Amino acid sequence: MRCPHCGSIDDKVVESRTLANGEAIRRRRECERCGYRFTSYERTEDSQFMVIKKDGRREPFDRGKIERGITRALQKRPVSTMQIESLVNDIEDKTAIFSKGSREIDGKVIGDLILEQLSVLDKVAYIRFASVYRHFENLDEFIQEINILGGEQASGTP
Repeated sequence: MRCPHCGSIDDKVVESRTLANGEAIRRRRECERCGYRFTSYERTEDSQFMVIKKDGRREPFDRGKIERGITRALQKRPVSTMQIESLVNDIEDKTAIFSKGSREIDGKVIGDLILEQLSVLDKVAYIRFASVYRHFENLDEFIQEINILGGEQASGTP
């Protein structure tokens, strides 16, 4: 595997982990030339499961799209790259579990999984993601979502 930092093809695998119910392997690699660490993924070339969009269209599941959305929501927040990667892995695993059998999953299920994870990880990122995902159009919708989020937090305290 070519190092994205220096271009060398000499690397060693530092850690391997199975993802998506055994359908993928995540490998942490270290370049033997420059010491840069990077991640690679191995997946079988099986027919991907499809995401059913709001308008009824179907498109292939795209892990990168989820990662970009989460990264954008967490921009300038005190959350590490490893936490983001772990979050995306968890969502990918849960998505694969929910889609089993039909090889399809409703896009709403994925969006709700992301919101659920972000509500635990970072409330500001949750609101950012929710505002795009739920298409907030005015301040009242923001306030309503913040009140719901605050209510969840308040209900958990004695």
